[in-house]
Amino acid sequence: MRNLLSYAALATGLLATSQLTVAQPLTLERIFDDPSLAGKAPVKLKFSPDGSRVTYLQGKVDDYNRYDLWEYNIKADTNRLLVDSQALFSGPETLSDEEKARRERQRIFGRGILEYKWSKDGKALLFPLNGDLYYYELSSGKSRKLTDTEAFETDARFSPKGNYVSFIREQDLYALELATGKEIRLSKGGGGVIKNGMAEFVAQEEMSRMTGYWWAGDESKIAFTRIDESPVQEAIRNEIYADEVKLFNQRYPFTGTDNVRIDLGVVTLNDQKVDWIDLGKDKDIYIARANWLEDDTTLSYQWQNRSQQKLELRFYNADTKQQRVALTETSDTWINLHFDLHFLKDKKHFIWASERDGYKHLYLYRTSGQLVRQLTQGDWIVEKLQGVDEKKGLVYFSGRKDTPLESHLYAVPLFKKGNIKRITEAGAYHKVVMAEDNRTFIDSKSAVNQPTSVSLRKANGEFITWLEQNKLDEQHPLTPFLSDLSTPEYGTLKAQDGQLMHYRLFKPKQLEKGKKYPVIVNVYGGPHAQRVTNSWRSKNLYFQYMVQQGYIVFQLDNRGSYNRGKRFEDPIYKHLGEVEVADQIRGVEFLRTLDYVDPSRIGIYGHSYGGYMALMTMFKAGDYFSAGVSGAPVTDWALYDTHYTERYLGHPQTNAKGYEQSAVFPYTDGLKGPLMIYHGMADDNVLFTHATKLFKQLQDEAKPFEMMTYPGSKHSLRGKKVQTHLHQTITNFFNRHFDVK
Repeated sequence: MRNLLSYAALATGLLATSQLTVAQPLTLERIFDDPSLAGKAPVKLKFSPDGSRVTYLQGKVDDYNRYDLWEYNIKADTNRLLVDSQALFSGPETLSDEEKARRERQRIFGRGILEYKWSKDGKALLFPLNGDLYYYELSSGKSRKLTDTEAFETDARFSPKGNYVSFIREQDLYALELATGKEIRLSKGGGGVIKNGMAEFVAQEEMSRMTGYWWAGDESKIAFTRIDESPVQEAIRNEIYADEVKLFNQRYPFTGTDNVRIDLGVVTLNDQKVDWIDLGKDKDIYIARANWLEDDTTLSYQWQNRSQQKLELRFYNADTKQQRVALTETSDTWINLHFDLHFLKDKKHFIWASERDGYKHLYLYRTSGQLVRQLTQGDWIVEKLQGVDEKKGLVYFSGRKDTPLESHLYAVPLFKKGNIKRITEAGAYHKVVMAEDNRTFIDSKSAVNQPTSVSLRKANGEFITWLEQNKLDEQHPLTPFLSDLSTPEYGTLKAQDGQLMHYRLFKPKQLEKGKKYPVIVNVYGGPHAQRVTNSWRSKNLYFQYMVQQGYIVFQLDNRGSYNRGKRFEDPIYKHLGEVEVADQIRGVEFLRTLDYVDPSRIGIYGHSYGGYMALMTMFKAGDYFSAGVSGAPVTDWALYDTHYTERYLGHPQTNAKGYEQSAVFPYTDGLKGPLMIYHGMADDNVLFTHATKLFKQLQDEAKPFEMMTYPGSKHSLRGKKVQTHLHQTITNFFNRHFDVK
């Protein structure tokens, strides 16, 4: 079953097998030679509702941009192509601007089948392709086209019982009855600045909420949002390509400016009547999540205030039109959103995640809002609620109980007190997908120098079969290089407030006696990210390449980064680029104690928030960092969006000084060493304006710097040619300034 998950897909394009020999060295061209599935779309592993199949997306060997749907039948132990995307639709796919933006928010790239939904009974699949919807019946192996319009249908899914397919068309919500083909228009007035059933920009980009509607379990009604974008400032954004400049009018909620106006309603299918929920007097709010309870009458929704310091879980009864607040979370800094709300089938309880004690943990509540007990606790975090087996009385979750460097699957008793049991193997990082019946799970396991293997296991961890062993045998493309790969050294350093920070150090396998090595500090340093883990990341191959060129590569997760608890994150509140820089300086102080490190040749390199950190360290800590590469950096937080920026800096009107001091511009006088800035010229996340604004100030101050721009590239700068050129440019920069030959 080797072609289930190709090594190239897991490695973000490692190497073309046919070009490898043991004698050939690791080069940038080989690292980025065959992107295959990598960077195009996630390989979406799912269980069928009955748990009998594992389905996944697989790219064509000769056409890695196009994906088909494959399946592994657990009982028959067989692997086969389930749906060929070209059998549904062939030819170039034309996307609406809205769908292009939605895919960018989802980080979906490629062609063919990129999304698919199972019906609840597991007898059918739904595919959106080229703006239309396709229904595939497993028993017959045939598909039929459900929609055939010039308009673009998006955000499609089955209703809970499988009698309908719902979707968004021209900014309104529809349902299609599968038995008759009858379409029901469930909202009116969509178009222009009005969007029904759709998630606004910040909901998609910052809240990870990609939809704006939710079915009740009995299929009688749907809750949906209605957003009015007219208050949001309209800006002209340009994208510069090699042979043209495209201009876009985009409503972008810059921090401190107006957000969309949002309403939440419930529409009934039989008469299309809409009841609007009273969201309160404060209209400057966010609707973060919505879910129906098991009684099919009560809608839960998560109401968040503009400052993101208060979150209410509200219950609305669609019959009585009454609502109440089930629980409230508050914070002096901010509240991190999550998807860990689960309503039990007993209709009496639900599970909720909270960081109220400084770490994200699970809590059992009655639907009345009464706390029953805390299910997990300790100085470690729960990452994700994976499943609840009510019959066995077990809750499954991913977390960091053993070490913050590894993610594991655990089980804890639901109603009775008991010990937490780790299910996955120690010494590796595990990404888990549980079956709906909680009997089996997919275990994607990796380690720092071990590419991801995928196995099917029983709920207790017992091995069933490999879905992709990814064995490092003679045929594996990584095998010729294994003997030269550096195994990084892990350790901890204390921050100024005494908290432990984890680091990782890649160094040559054999250090030459008396030699002083240059160091590249690779940094991200921002919220909701972690770099120091015992997991496989394709970026590690570039680090290995640099080590083989004679460098040491150092990574440190400073305060403010993720998976260490809220206390570890909070020090960045209202002043970005301060404690993060102090912590990275602490890292350099450690490096200077190593007798094989050249303290005069310590550079820094990062992308996105890491690009921001590279600038802040070069400007504020030039005595520690002698050269820097900044990729796609935020330079002025006033140019970023409301939900992300105000979460950490507050509103500009109440923290003007914090915004000024968190921008890079007050510190440019501190630049001492060589600096290179690169940016994609079609970046719609961190706009190219961030870079050009800095270019101008550095030029006005007669500060020398280097720059590299990439026409047509978005924030991630995807593609073999761009990635190869980018990393060669970074390497050449450090080679020149650190005199490495």
